[in-house]
Amino acid sequence: MPVRFDHEKLNVYRRSLGFVAWAAAISERIPAKLSAHGQLERAATSIPLNIAEGNGRHTAADRCRFFDIARGSALECAAALDVLVAKQVLGESEAEPGKAVLAEIVSMLVGLIRSNSESRFHEDVIPYRVDAA
Repeated sequence: MPVRFDHEKLNVYRRSLGFVAWAAAISERIPAKLSAHGQLERAATSIPLNIAEGNGRHTAADRCRFFDIARGSALECAAALDVLVAKQVLGESEAEPGKAVLAEIVSMLVGLIRSNSESRFHEDVIPYRVDAA
């Protein structure tokens, strides 16, 4: 597949397309009458669409807004999978591969948000240490 657009170069975009394919295969086994079925489909599709739109924006604030929406959609997908497990439509072992990919996607999106926004608050990781008195 030749790269034609900048967003196609992003690893997070390609991973999100992989998740869309995985979710589509899982959705075939989920009854369409369940609201989680539609939610999973819509939220999964929203991830790459918002990554692409955000990557095409000119200002950092606009990019971050769309990357935030994509991150929210990824978290929504994880919750939809949890709901399907709770309803015993999917087993935990069936949902786990999708949740692992979603965790990667969320992590990559947080990185994109941080790299595009100097004005957002970020806590530095400080190692915890207790000095002996």
